[in-house]
Amino acid sequence: MKNNNIHQKFYDKFHSKLINSKHFSLTKKLLIKARSKIEKSIRFELMMVIGICFLVSFLFYNFTNNLLKREYNNPEIIYNYNSIEEEANNLAITLESNKNLTLDNKKDIENILNYQGQQNSKVYITDLDGKVIIKNSNVVEENIDIYNALKNAITSKEYNQENSVKEKVYIMPLKIQAERVYLIYSKIPEARITYNTVHVSNSFLALLLTFIVFIVIFVIITNKKMKYLDEIAIGLKIIASGNLNHRIHEKGRDEVRNIAYNINNMAKEIGEKIHSERMAEKTKADLITNVSHDLRTPLTSVMGYIGLVNEERYKDKEEMKEYLNIAFNKAEKLKLLIEDLFEYTKLNNDGIKLSKEQVNLSEFLSQLIEEVSPLLDENSLTVHKKFESDKIYVCIDTTKMLRVFENLITNAIKYSDKPGEIVIGVYEKDNYATVVCRNKGNNIPKEKLDKLFDRFYRVDESRNANTGGSGLGLAISKNIVKLHEGKIWAESIQGNISFYVELKQI
Repeated sequence: MKNNNIHQKFYDKFHSKLINSKHFSLTKKLLIKARSKIEKSIRFELMMVIGICFLVSFLFYNFTNNLLKREYNNPEIIYNYNSIEEEANNLAITLESNKNLTLDNKKDIENILNYQGQQNSKVYITDLDGKVIIKNSNVVEENIDIYNALKNAITSKEYNQENSVKEKVYIMPLKIQAERVYLIYSKIPEARITYNTVHVSNSFLALLLTFIVFIVIFVIITNKKMKYLDEIAIGLKIIASGNLNHRIHEKGRDEVRNIAYNINNMAKEIGEKIHSERMAEKTKADLITNVSHDLRTPLTSVMGYIGLVNEERYKDKEEMKEYLNIAFNKAEKLKLLIEDLFEYTKLNNDGIKLSKEQVNLSEFLSQLIEEVSPLLDENSLTVHKKFESDKIYVCIDTTKMLRVFENLITNAIKYSDKPGEIVIGVYEKDNYATVVCRNKGNNIPKEKLDKLFDRFYRVDESRNANTGGSGLGLAISKNIVKLHEGKIWAESIQGNISFYVELKQI
């Protein structure tokens, strides 16, 4: 039984601790949640600051008000009129309660009047007409005007206009045996001086000081936030002046931080747009310069040979025909350059819409290889196909992608070691199809590989449009692949030059 009690006590104690622990955990969670909400909202922060300022100001006002409070003892003269009334009542009761008294017993009644009446009091008994029948030693009157005496007793005030004390008169009807009489009791009240404690406080000064304290506390608490707002304002002014690289330090978790974040984001986006516009302007300027250079050379040749023919500066018709053929070939190259330039411009400005369809990439490349086989034979080159599967489907614009793969194969034929072999492969990985076109040739440095897809860039800078093409083929290919949301890149390892095109599978 004793063990059971011990176990019960242990269980109760453990259960109590568990409940307290749960309550503590819940309280802690609520506090963390409230703190998080306050930190994220400037509205709640302001409410909290105002609440703290009001609490401190309230405590300060109470303290200051008590500190400025002064106590004064105000003397006051009090006249005890109640004791006179009590004496008159006691005397009346004594006279009426004594059944042995008669008006004939004047001596006994006088003794009672002198005994019951206090010093300086006038006590006398009159008949109904106001004639004094019995009186104490302080009374000299023989007749009293009852009417005026009653009127004065009823209407009399304790103080007159001069704030001086008046004699208090009480008139009470009595019945002594069978006789009806009046008991008149009059006396000047005794004065007593009392001191009243008066509290005087300067509430206006306390209120003024409290208002100043409220403002000071509010300024101190909000000083950090106001400095941060000033920092944002200064940062915004710097950004507005043209320094788009300036960033405002993001502090806190509330709406003010969001303002700083949005300003930084705005400056970043504007900077990127301005940079893009500058690059576009630079690209246009470079494009005009390169186009002018690449168009001028063949155009000069065309004009030169046609000029020779026009001036009849040839020996015979065979030489004239040769001049015209050269001019025609130069014009053909000029036409191809203009077409490439036109297509590059449209692709670069998103001026082309794709017409996609489902295509078997392996079959598509096989057909293209068959079409270029005569060109391969002319350059003593063979093609080795490495297709991971016969059925690899992608969704492409066949006309545009044909241009890409023609460019890659044509470049491989042009820059391969001859005789030699070109490897064209297709493989799958992670739901992407990758086409590779590899040839053996001069090794290309890494810094030049990254520029291969720039317009008008040639690995051999001595090449021009006569020997190295328009310089737009790979740039056009890059834009076409980009429109297909794919990737194109080049690698050069020990003379093996590889171009890769990655497209998403269906």
